[in-house]
This record gives sequence, structure tokens and C-alpha cells, in this order.
Amino acid sequence: MLKILKRALWLSGFVSIGAAPIFGAPLSLPSTPYTYTVLDQDLSAALQEFGNNLNVRMNVSPQVKGRIRGRMPDLPPREFLDRLTNLYNLQWYYDGLVLYVSSANEAQSRLLVLNALSFDEFKAALDALKISDERYILRSAPGDGIALASGPPRFIALVDQTLNGLIAEAQARPRAVPVDKPLHDSVLMLFRGASTTVIRNGRPEGTSEAPHEDKAARESAPGRGKD
Repeated sequence: MLKILKRALWLSGFVSIGAAPIFGAPLSLPSTPYTYTVLDQDLSAALQEFGNNLNVRMNVSPQVKGRIRGRMPDLPPREFLDRLTNLYNLQWYYDGLVLYVSSANEAQSRLLVLNALSFDEFKAALDALKISDERYILRSAPGDGIALASGPPRFIALVDQTLNGLIAEAQARPRAVPVDKPLHDSVLMLFRGASTTVIRNGRPEGTSEAPHEDKAARESAPGRGKD
């Protein structure tokens, strides 16, 4: 997973601002009309049969309820699927392996904390992994530290997994350890009369006397004459 995410971020550097965005894993369906005749059938069963007829793995939520009554018009499979989702208030999402169909009432909204990631990096990874879908919401909040995602459960789950993977990869990345540079000694000389005090790095090291100055002081003291 981390290798895929790294590859996704690397690819994102080559996506120019004006390039056409990539939305979701491609759902390859034939363009010829899908003929489906039914008089009265459970909606979930009709969707499962739709997948079987087109060799598409289906995952239909238990919340998908209803019955199809009457003949459906002959439509290309994608339009047939969209018609069912519009008529029965459904949402569908294809992750590249399975076509997930759920009730619109199961849609989720999630606030995502991006941590050290920027929203552009996060969005670029989702695009490169073909998780993004223009039908569902993904936008940044002011400040670029939080993102809002909204859509069917499978879409939200993949968005969550991608974010967690990116954060884990960033935390596992070796960090440069700062090396303390040796400090130069700070030396301060304090002169007080005939004495000199050395202060190194803020600490006194000792005091020394200046003999020549002391001698000069004694020679110039009153009452002392020459021999």
C-alpha cells in the first residue's frame, strides 16, 4: 500500500494544472443496449443479475430495497444503472474490482485531519489511485489542515485508508537529526586595578595579579624613597 502511495505522489508531480482530472476507477461496460424484461422483481436481485449478465462483481447493500415493476427501456448498461439509482434513490461506486450499490441514506460525511499533508498532495494521491469521483464531495477547509469528504460508504472507506497510509508513510520516513555544532568559547577579560579576571563561557576561571603594576604602585607610594 505504501509503495502504491509513494508512486501516486510521484506521478502527481507530473499533473499540470490544465490537465483533465481523473475520476474513479473506469467501469468498462458495453455501449450496446441492455435489454432487461421484468414484470415484478426485487430491486436487489435485479442489480445482482445486472452484474452477472455483464460479468461485473456486485456488492449490493441490504439497505437497497424496492421492487421493479414493468418493463425497463432498452438502454446502454451505464444508463440503465444510472436510471435505477435515480428512480430508487441509490448511489453506486466502482473501486476497480467490485461495483458497490448502496442507498443514498447510507451516504457519509467525514472531516479529515490532514496533519502534515497538504490538501493538494492528498487529492493528487486519490486521483492517481483512481479513488476520486466527481459525483462525490472532497474539498478542503480554510487553512488547508482539514478536508471534508462525503459520499457512499465504500468511497469514504478508501479515502480514509489513503489518508492513513499517507500519514503512516510520512511518519516512517527517516528524519534528519540535527547535529549540534560545537560552540566557540566565549572569553571575557575583566580588569580591576592590578588584577585580571578571566570569564570563559560565563564562568570565572581565576584572577591574576599584574606584578609590574603592583611594583609601580609601591614605588609611587608616599614615604618611600630611594636607597
